[in-house]
Amino acid sequence: MDIGSFHDYMLSEDIVKALSGLEYNIPTEVQNRVIPSALEKNDLIVKARTGSGKTAAYAIPICELVEWLENKPQALILVPTRELAVQIKDDFTNIGRFKRVKASAIYGRHQFSIEKAELKQKTHVVVGTPGRVMDHIIKGTLTLSKINYLVIDEADRMFDMGFTDQVEAIMEELPEERMTMLFSATMSDEVKNISNYMRNPVNIDVSEADIMTADTDHFLYVTKEEDKFELLTDVMIIENPDSCIIFCSTKDRVDMVCDCLEDLGYPCNKLHGGMEQKDRLSAMMRFKRGEYRYLIATDVAARGIDIENISLVINYDIPLDRENYVHRTGRTGRAGQKGKALSFVVPAQTRYLHDIEELIGFKIQEMPKPDKEEVSVHKPSFDEKMNMSPRIKKMKGDQLNKEIMKLRFGGGKKKKLRATNFVGVISNLEGVEAQDIGIIAIQDTLTYVEILNGKGPLVLEAMKNTRINGKLLKVTKVKDKI
Repeated sequence: MDIGSFHDYMLSEDIVKALSGLEYNIPTEVQNRVIPSALEKNDLIVKARTGSGKTAAYAIPICELVEWLENKPQALILVPTRELAVQIKDDFTNIGRFKRVKASAIYGRHQFSIEKAELKQKTHVVVGTPGRVMDHIIKGTLTLSKINYLVIDEADRMFDMGFTDQVEAIMEELPEERMTMLFSATMSDEVKNISNYMRNPVNIDVSEADIMTADTDHFLYVTKEEDKFELLTDVMIIENPDSCIIFCSTKDRVDMVCDCLEDLGYPCNKLHGGMEQKDRLSAMMRFKRGEYRYLIATDVAARGIDIENISLVINYDIPLDRENYVHRTGRTGRAGQKGKALSFVVPAQTRYLHDIEELIGFKIQEMPKPDKEEVSVHKPSFDEKMNMSPRIKKMKGDQLNKEIMKLRFGGGKKKKLRATNFVGVISNLEGVEAQDIGIIAIQDTLTYVEILNGKGPLVLEAMKNTRINGKLLKVTKVKDKI
């Protein structure tokens, strides 16, 4: 079925409006094939590479299908990494913005008590890493009785990281009557075995080898280990990318490359599993916004992280696991943009190169090392760009969020207040409708309400003299960013 736009699906106006604000105009191939089947609640096994738009492929139908009035979680999304959990939670929040879909992210090294408190509130979608999800299940802080939709995202990566037993244990705890969607870039035996927990799954494959070459050019340099850094700086001058990820095999190597580039004045940052979670999230967000041009990272950044317009990926260390090559290079050439992937290969590692070429189905072209004359020709242009101030990029949700005001009310569960109380009162204010009300989060003594469409000042002023459930509550604007 060929779909011209998201308007052609049987989607509610709330979802279509959010997609328009996110500038999702034409469905990708994986969205085209997944969304109609998911809306019919079929179990799905989807083979799709990173950068294919698969998060929206399952987030759109789930946001459409969840019941807003149900307080208990209805969808559980399992992912391999913390960064991916946070990103997917934000995607659900943006896509479900006007339906007031509430999503929560739960993951290791995040304060358990904060997650516990959040899960006590109305939550439609929970996105989490298997270990932390299992912790909440064991402690009884994640209710599973209403889970109608399960997504296992980046399944091959999840099982590579040793989460197989935890994923299966979680699936054993879920209601049998549910829809299950599995997404994976590759199909190992472990991934295929998950189909035993599914009901007549529909198989969808959008991972053909020609797709990999369509938007990304692949090249390699053969080099000695001790010559790698000089080669890196030469290549960076010649390529002069606007945005580039440099992949290294270890945390120590990332630290070394990042320190050396910083000493040369390069605008760069690093990302690896040894960093504090807040620093990892900050590094990723600043890179997404274009505050610096180079991100040096381990494979923690290779999976599912959605960053637009990365023109160059450099494998400073060639991945020893051939499937990681697919995921690393999937960071560039996304959403129809042209990208380039360069790999540095030490002669002793050629067998890993052959494994990669066997997997991707083509031979990667070897390039001669840049000579000094070529580097010097490109140096002025490189220096000019280095001296330019960064152009901060707009994020997907910026357009949606710009007309949102978040209000804090001085009352919550202890005053017997429910989300429907706030919706009923606020939507009856003159000039305000139900669709102007966003996500409502009710805590024990406070309630947070997002007001959409620029109606925040009007609601703030009116609610200073308007009772909710017979109570006049103190109301203030939240200054923190939503």
